[in-house]
Amino acid sequence: MLKMFYPWEYAQSVFAIDYEKLYEYGFRGLIFDVDNTLVHHNDDSTPEVDELFRRLHRIGFRTVLLSDNEKSRMERFIRNIDTPYICDADKPSPEGYKKALAMLKMKKAKTVCIGDQMFVDIIGANRLAIPNILVHYITVPGETRIGKKRYIEKLILKIYSHRKKYTHRLGEGVAK
Repeated sequence: MLKMFYPWEYAQSVFAIDYEKLYEYGFRGLIFDVDNTLVHHNDDSTPEVDELFRRLHRIGFRTVLLSDNEKSRMERFIRNIDTPYICDADKPSPEGYKKALAMLKMKKAKTVCIGDQMFVDIIGANRLAIPNILVHYITVPGETRIGKKRYIEKLILKIYSHRKKYTHRLGEGVAK
């Protein structure tokens, strides 16, 4: 039952993923969540995130943002990022993920979904058998309060880390 919550891979951040290795393994599309995956909740994009997307496109990846945020938030976020987006995605509903695959013109086996929420991003990707990476959610210095779901995620991650057949399903060395 818990396997629906298990990511294919776990990384400390989007910057701890070896995208060259993902490309080498045959992946060509990336679906990203925004809030607490790329930036802290409701923050604008950062120069580091902008450069990450330029780098991903130079490698050869197609990218799309899949978010439950509204259109104005997404338009503000992508000011310096050349990537399409889907807003009001109603994750983990499969419809947004299907739309993202169609926008990428990519099969799910060639795509990786990257997000910070096990109960939203990972379940949504797993429902459609889209390879995925759970990243540790972004916090700001001094932020100590987390939601109840985060505590449950921590427990599930602990169990996941001991279930070796479910870890590192994207290939060795993808996450640092």
